[in-house]
Amino acid sequence: MNLIALLLVLLILPLPGCSRPSVAESGLRVTRMRIGSQNFTLEIADNDATRTQGLMGRKSMPDDHGMIFVFPDEQPRAFWMMNTHIPLDLIYVDAAGRIVSIHQLKPFDATGVRSEGAAKYAIELNQGAAARAGIKKGDLLTIPKEAAEPAR
Repeated sequence: MNLIALLLVLLILPLPGCSRPSVAESGLRVTRMRIGSQNFTLEIADNDATRTQGLMGRKSMPDDHGMIFVFPDEQPRAFWMMNTHIPLDLIYVDAAGRIVSIHQLKPFDATGVRSEGAAKYAIELNQGAAARAGIKKGDLLTIPKEAAEPAR
């Protein structure tokens, strides 16, 4: 291998300890989050446009993926499944990271599903993932630093 080729290889390899911000195919930033007994890769919806779009229009999602909706404040929330093809678990979480409520949502159902208390975050996972991860109302989650507050 000549010297130029070796230098090019070294430039494109990530260095240990260095991380680049992860970005999903959607263009949204992603984070890794432990939910119950499992780790998930979550897209971060942290502004009006990305929170409004959510997972609408997607036909599938990998089993260990989801989306975290980050709001500027904690208040009662409601989500619906308009134009959403994937059956989902919806986990409402308060500002302290405590699970407020967990709901199963049906594709294309326009009925609003309300949180059972004030929530700063909502996490959507493939339906059944919350049960498989062993979480329940009242459990405490650690919100990753990069998803703790909405975009500015």
